Amino acid sequence: MLGESLGRIGQTAHGQPSGHPKGLYYLSFTEMWERFSFYGMSALLTLYMVKELLQPENAVQVIGLAALRNMFEFRGPMSDVAFSAIIYGWYAGLVYFTPIVGGWVADRILGAKRTVMIGVILMSAGHLAMSFYASFLFALLLLILGSGFLKGNISAQVGALYPRSDESMRSRGFTIFSTGICIGAASGPFVTGLVAAIYGWHAGFAVAAVLMLIALVAYVLGQKHLPDDRPVARKREKAPAMTAAERKRVAVLLLVIALTIPAEIAYPMVWSIGILWVDQYVNLATSLGEVPSSWFASMDSIGAILAAPALIAFWAWQAKRGSEPTSVTKVGIGTTIIAFAALLFAYGNLGLSEPDSVGAGWAIAGWLIMGFAWMYYWPTTLAIVSRAAPPGMGSFLMGVAFLSPFVGHVLAGWVGSYFDQMSPSVFWAMDAAIALVGGTLILLLRKRLQAALDPDLSA
Repeated sequence: MLGESLGRIGQTAHGQPSGHPKGLYYLSFTEMWERFSFYGMSALLTLYMVKELLQPENAVQVIGLAALRNMFEFRGPMSDVAFSAIIYGWYAGLVYFTPIVGGWVADRILGAKRTVMIGVILMSAGHLAMSFYASFLFALLLLILGSGFLKGNISAQVGALYPRSDESMRSRGFTIFSTGICIGAASGPFVTGLVAAIYGWHAGFAVAAVLMLIALVAYVLGQKHLPDDRPVARKREKAPAMTAAERKRVAVLLLVIALTIPAEIAYPMVWSIGILWVDQYVNLATSLGEVPSSWFASMDSIGAILAAPALIAFWAWQAKRGSEPTSVTKVGIGTTIIAFAALLFAYGNLGLSEPDSVGAGWAIAGWLIMGFAWMYYWPTTLAIVSRAAPPGMGSFLMGVAFLSPFVGHVLAGWVGSYFDQMSPSVFWAMDAAIALVGGTLILLLRKRLQAALDPDLSA
């Protein structure tokens, strides 16, 4: 029943949903529930650490926490806010590092399908382990490993659905895929935040575990619509050596990925420090009572969902007229928009230092624009990688693409650790400056980068 309903979405006369392969919708549905659980948990994580886990009577129950804190405090004691920011940064960063391992396993040993299934099971166990103080760090480890097995391989399977020659359709396919991500990311914090507010933090984490199992069911039902993914090692064939042109293309891909790091520092700040900032400075009172600060973790995803159909239509309109920006240019535009969104936070908090003194409108606007910016740059980055990756390296290079958010999140944790040492306006202005530097570099180099990736699309 689920498979039939997904297959009918946007059916055209040619039998393909909206001109895209049916497998795209199964992958999008799977990733939607995975992102529901991931962002639902992440929305609670920093607040949970600051408000409950790091309280002395609870912290002593967490296996390994004291040793970890001692390791991070090699320069001296740090506040709970700073410690939480660094833990979140390393956790979120490692979530994006392990796809390299997952990509290698998929390409060489298990294939993408089996590797993704293992990843979903590990993540389900990790969310369940979050329901107990003692297993907190073990839970983060399971989530990191599970996400590594899942993330890059799901994205690589999306890319494998399209011919290499159709950049525009591939880019739109990744935008549809990313819309599923955003639906999950938007709804997850609302549900887990509400459950946590009523029944407690651990109940909120348990909800995320249940939703991961739904992701597994969706993925299993869509198997026949996904491309064959026999790994190289299983066929006992040596992967062909790259040509000089392919080596050059891989080098340029690595540069493009590196240039997205500033965006991956500035944007994810809203998921950790941003939630603390809302909790401390933004007026959350409504006529129906106070809104949970964790709900703001949904706002950027809502912005991305609203942006997706407009961007798909806009880019299709531009493509028909030959004026659609190249993929690299889109990445630069999206990164620059992040800087503008962070400046809204800075301006909204300018001159205000009292709790609950910032109007919620500034926070909502900034979050929505962050989501619009993400839809501009990250799906496009994945499309660039999937299109330019040499044969037999798709999953691996898709995993390498996630090195950008790995480095970005770790650095964001370090930057975020200074939040309680400066005024919020200065902090958000610094965040905007980081994104602006990245966007400027990409736009300055866009023609050379695109020409190296595909000379026919470099105009």
